[in-house]
Amino acid sequence: MSDTPSDKVLFATTVAPYRSLPPRRLTWIMLGLIAFCCCSSIGFVLAGAWPVTGFFGLDIALLYLAFRLSYRSARQRENLRLTRQALDIERIGIRGERQRWQLEPTWLRVTIDESIGGRGRLVLSSHGKSVGLGAFLTAEDRRRLADELKAALRRWRDSLRG
Repeated sequence: MSDTPSDKVLFATTVAPYRSLPPRRLTWIMLGLIAFCCCSSIGFVLAGAWPVTGFFGLDIALLYLAFRLSYRSARQRENLRLTRQALDIERIGIRGERQRWQLEPTWLRVTIDESIGGRGRLVLSSHGKSVGLGAFLTAEDRRRLADELKAALRRWRDSLRG
């Protein structure tokens, strides 16, 4: 199946949150922490401070829960796909819910709105519609994505002329 000129993909990317700790390494860290807490608990039990062992267990459980929530939030994605006809945006949330937008690329503006608490936000606007992207990205990654989109739109516009 070949692409017709009207549905040929000119630019496509997927952006997702970055997690610096892979799940396998988390397993090793948690096992090391459990071993440390068990060894420390023995000392506290022998000293007569046995209630401390429950707090070690609570610490481990809360830390594990925090990492699980962090990994859960990393499931979100944003897919961008530019064809000759439209820029398609699909946002997949942490529970798998999907939102889709389609913007006309002819008048598409790519801006970074710096007014939001200094954090910035990548905004795509066309014909009265605005979509914010990459809320989970760092400022540098947001700028890089904006530059890539602007370059893709430039190539798209150049291809229309020639």
